[in-house]
Amino acid sequence: MESQELMVRASWLYHVEGLTQAQIAERMNLTRRRVNELLSEALATGLVRVTFTSPLAENVRLEGELCKKFALTEAMIVSTPADETLLHAVLGRAAAAFLDRLIDVHRPRSIGVGWGSTLRETVHQMTRSHMPDLEVRSMMGGLTRGTEINTFDIVRGFAAVLDAKCHYFAAPIYADGEASRALIIEQPVFKEFLMKAASVDLSFLSVGDLTKKSLQVRYGLPVSVDSGELAASGAVGDLLGHYLDERGDPVDHPLNRQVISPDLESYRMIKTRVIASGGVHKRRVISAALRGKLATALVTDLDTARWLLSAEN
Repeated sequence: MESQELMVRASWLYHVEGLTQAQIAERMNLTRRRVNELLSEALATGLVRVTFTSPLAENVRLEGELCKKFALTEAMIVSTPADETLLHAVLGRAAAAFLDRLIDVHRPRSIGVGWGSTLRETVHQMTRSHMPDLEVRSMMGGLTRGTEINTFDIVRGFAAVLDAKCHYFAAPIYADGEASRALIIEQPVFKEFLMKAASVDLSFLSVGDLTKKSLQVRYGLPVSVDSGELAASGAVGDLLGHYLDERGDPVDHPLNRQVISPDLESYRMIKTRVIASGGVHKRRVISAALRGKLATALVTDLDTARWLLSAEN
């Protein structure tokens, strides 16, 4: 009873009156270590329970569960907008805040970026900085048709907002064939670029699905390949142009032998790999990327996070 009384008194002073552990120790004639033990025991035994009234509390709880399930170092969840057309903007705002903090703390020397609507929105929301020694690199070849997103604008945008150096990858995302790819990547300039792209301190990418919402499906695929053919091979979407199955492994399709971007084993060597994606149409490919250990951090929406943690996944 005496121990329980001490726990209650220490917890009341700490959680309700807002005293520090040092102040509690002085008032109760205890050591700071003993106060710390009492507070920890009160929580562990359920004598004291901490509750949150903010709806954001669920996001924080699910972030922890995502990290545990998929061995992530960090996750960031934002509320899913009722209007799905706003999803890119919502994810972009969250990703911008996440990257602002990550860059400020870790001060990377190089950042590799992909392209897509979420990344475009991220650039617009990031805090301006002055990092003239930082290198921003494109991680993959770009689109050769379509006007919705200029892939070079994404790299230039990140470099501009960070006042950093900009390195474009002036190549298509897919070569005409496996032999053509081999010739291209043997060129010293491309070999060096791929090596440096896979050696960045931080990568920031999105993933692509197989629906018509995907810019990759609309504009990036060779004319001889369609999304139905990729789906038939077991693909659920792509990362860096590599089409993945449900487990996050590359499918056996010629297109994966034509892509001009770092191979996935080299990509996994990047220490911090952030993926920002969400929405119903991207659930399966996000799951695949996480199962394949292709991300160390995830920015996504609440409904997608719930699905990723559900029994069906």
